[in-house]
Amino acid sequence: FWTYAQAAKRAGAKLVCIDPRRTDTATKCHEHIALLPGTDGALALGLIHELIVGDWLDHDYIDRHTEGWPALRERALQWPPERVAATCGISVEQVRSLARDYGTTKPAAIRLNYGMQRARGGGNAARLVAILPCLVGAWRHRAGGMLLSASGWFRHARDEAALGRPDLIAKSGVANPRTINMSTIGDDLLRESSAAFGPKIEALVVYNSNPVAVAPDSSKVARGFARSDLFTVVLEHFMTDTADLADYVLPATTQLEHLDLHTSYGHTYAIVNEVAIAPLGEARPNTQIFRELAAAMGFDEPCFAETDEQLARIAFRPRSEGGFDFAHLRTHGWQRLDVAEAPFAEGGFATPSGKCLIDAPGFGVPDYVANHESASSTPELATRFPLAMISPPARNFLNSSFVNVKSLRDIE
Repeated sequence: FWTYAQAAKRAGAKLVCIDPRRTDTATKCHEHIALLPGTDGALALGLIHELIVGDWLDHDYIDRHTEGWPALRERALQWPPERVAATCGISVEQVRSLARDYGTTKPAAIRLNYGMQRARGGGNAARLVAILPCLVGAWRHRAGGMLLSASGWFRHARDEAALGRPDLIAKSGVANPRTINMSTIGDDLLRESSAAFGPKIEALVVYNSNPVAVAPDSSKVARGFARSDLFTVVLEHFMTDTADLADYVLPATTQLEHLDLHTSYGHTYAIVNEVAIAPLGEARPNTQIFRELAAAMGFDEPCFAETDEQLARIAFRPRSEGGFDFAHLRTHGWQRLDVAEAPFAEGGFATPSGKCLIDAPGFGVPDYVANHESASSTPELATRFPLAMISPPARNFLNSSFVNVKSLRDIE
């Protein structure tokens, strides 16, 4: 994405970064708007206010492709630039200038990213930002609109039944196998058996994750994994925090050592991951470990013996059904989803009516919801403690990945 953003900048596009922190991205944009953490919803309402005042709205698109605009219009008119500036900790001119640029630039695009919604009111803020392209008709243009994640486009391309095999669940006689939420793994590992929770967790296989380092309330997660009566197996490349607490650590192959398919959350291409080298040492793909585990447990259905290539061939629906052609992937390395260049130019959103639901059933009209501890919600506390802590990601790591590389640790 950033390659294209920089190319657009050189071609005359204006880039604005909205982030409490001055990131590397912010330094390469024309303008950095450093709003206070958790105030994105207020800024979005202020932009809508100015779009109304300046009449930079696409009334035709609003009329034909949205539901609930009058209520949001009324709410946004309560957020003039002065109120927004005071709430967000930015200048009045920044609010007006951003709204003017967004309302008068064709096409205009928003690249929303993860982090903004990880605060109280984050869902409301994300909804408000997502509504902006509808108000100015940005979805009409190939390069307009908004992107948070493209992963949803692949939902219909994958053959979930072929990979997940719900027919085997039915055959097992267990109607609804229990699912444990990763965000509550600390609490769940410490729970005793109960009618509400079900049986106590006694065994765990961890792969493609490092929950002790990345799951919420890490001290509680560590206590759960440290239980003497919990049998834990971790499939890993390195001795992570989770692997340190495992009974067995089985060496897993890296991306270079096994066949795989990748979809994306930043574009609409599927990519084949070919084997570059044979597995080193005793490393095995996760799939091979589960194949051997299934055989040892007596599962004799043919699917448990399918090779990685066989799994890859059935992972996507055929091209004629909106998926991908495996032969094309093997030959060319990638293939683009058959998605229109401007998919929402005429509405067609994933809602019952195909319209953008501003006043969504069960959620209502989005609004600014202040952080629990902020100048807006707890002014007395904010006076005593004026600083807000944020937790930006490490520049050279991806969550806990790559922390094993000493040169990256030294840079960080």
